Amino acid sequence: MTKKQNTKADQLGITTRDEDFSKWYLDIIEKADLAEHSPVKGCMVIKPYGYAIWENIQKILDKKFKETGHENAYFPLLIPKSFLSKEASHVKGFAKECAVVTHYRLIDDPDGTGVIVDPESKLEEELIIRPTSETIIYDAYSRWVQSWRDLPILINQWANVVRWEMRTRLFLRTAEFLWQEGHTVHATEAGAEDETVKMLRVYEDFAQNYIAMPVIAGLKPEHDKFPGALRTYCIEAMMQDKKSLQAGTSHNLGQNFAKAFDIKFTDQEGKMQFAWQTSWGVSTRLIGGLIMTHSDDKGLVLPPKIAPIHVVIVPIYKTPQEQVAVEECVESIKQDLLGTDLSVKVDDRDNLSPGFKFNEWEKKGVPIRMEIGPKDLEKNQVVLVRRDTGDKSMVAMAGLVDVVKTQLGDIQESLMQRAIKFREENSHTAENFDQLVLVLNDQSGYVYGHWCGDSACEDKINKETSATIRCLPIDKKNEPGKCAVCGKDSEKIVIFAKAY
Repeated sequence: MTKKQNTKADQLGITTRDEDFSKWYLDIIEKADLAEHSPVKGCMVIKPYGYAIWENIQKILDKKFKETGHENAYFPLLIPKSFLSKEASHVKGFAKECAVVTHYRLIDDPDGTGVIVDPESKLEEELIIRPTSETIIYDAYSRWVQSWRDLPILINQWANVVRWEMRTRLFLRTAEFLWQEGHTVHATEAGAEDETVKMLRVYEDFAQNYIAMPVIAGLKPEHDKFPGALRTYCIEAMMQDKKSLQAGTSHNLGQNFAKAFDIKFTDQEGKMQFAWQTSWGVSTRLIGGLIMTHSDDKGLVLPPKIAPIHVVIVPIYKTPQEQVAVEECVESIKQDLLGTDLSVKVDDRDNLSPGFKFNEWEKKGVPIRMEIGPKDLEKNQVVLVRRDTGDKSMVAMAGLVDVVKTQLGDIQESLMQRAIKFREENSHTAENFDQLVLVLNDQSGYVYGHWCGDSACEDKINKETSATIRCLPIDKKNEPGKCAVCGKDSEKIVIFAKAY
């Protein structure tokens, strides 16, 4: 590490990516004021700026869900333990992560030191704090579905879930997290499959066109699908440390849950049929992906389409007369920008220097910083600074709004292209085991190779490199070849990568 890097890290309080990527990630979250650890181990407090990003994610996705015919509903947080036992592979998949409610009341401790659980308040049936909602929702669906006329059911839920993770990291993996979970019911397998892929494509579109995070849509290997699913699809994104992040999943559940929860309907011929179902979801993990895709050693970098603040305006003045003139101009520009649905923040705190403000908003990743001082007023211009490149430009006040909107569009596209370039530069191919091990250990990133379908081959490569099969890309044409691990015949091309 160079002396200059050390100096910059000291100034910003941010560890560099090259020095310690994990520490850099946590420093970004802290310095951008996104979240902090909770007193409850493994949980987090999402602070207002971090939650504003999540609200933007919600707003955009919610609109997309409704455009595809889905409605929002809400189901209980607590699930009877017996429900999880109805689908064997489902309970097996989540059993180690379940938080269990056994009692419902506290009483004063007889020794006067506090409160204790009232032993008389033990529940007749223990309750599970939802790790996912299939079971509680499908109990309701068993009552809602009677005829083919009731189908399809297209429901989404915005909620929190609890999975008792032992090793946690803010946004990426916490014991409690926020997400949305879609749950749909269909009359045919084809209907369920169409829905599964459609929602995968919604996630793909959102990740790429709003977060500017290039993703690969793929099918999960059989041994890595969602517990109880017929098949699982995912979107995978490469982070700046070359690891892969599973950013969203969509599951064709087949009829497994319908048979477990007796979700049946009378078809058009009067015959009784079990329904076909799907579930799909993304979570606050997207914020972690956003951070690790775009941010730099100066702080957070936000794509404009997801940023809570598009433009921060910093007024600069020394005398009261200058202040009046500058603030009048700032207010006029602010109103012009707000009139085009842009989000604007004026940092008019008078107890902080302009330099301090510049650093703070740089850490928070606001796409454009606008500086206006007395000399700018004389020249009828402002100074614009792009967060993604640091480029500074003098822009005339006439036509300023159009310039700002153009720059925001350029930033969005630039971030996407930069991320695509990074992924392409760190994607490789391997034809045999030795190549796989060499590339994964020495270069990392994505390695495309054939796979015979035997999970033992994945176990072997995982033991040597800690990498796993991320997915079978659905947009990549499969061609006959030899498994890169064992050499057997294969028609499946997969992505091997280390992952979060």
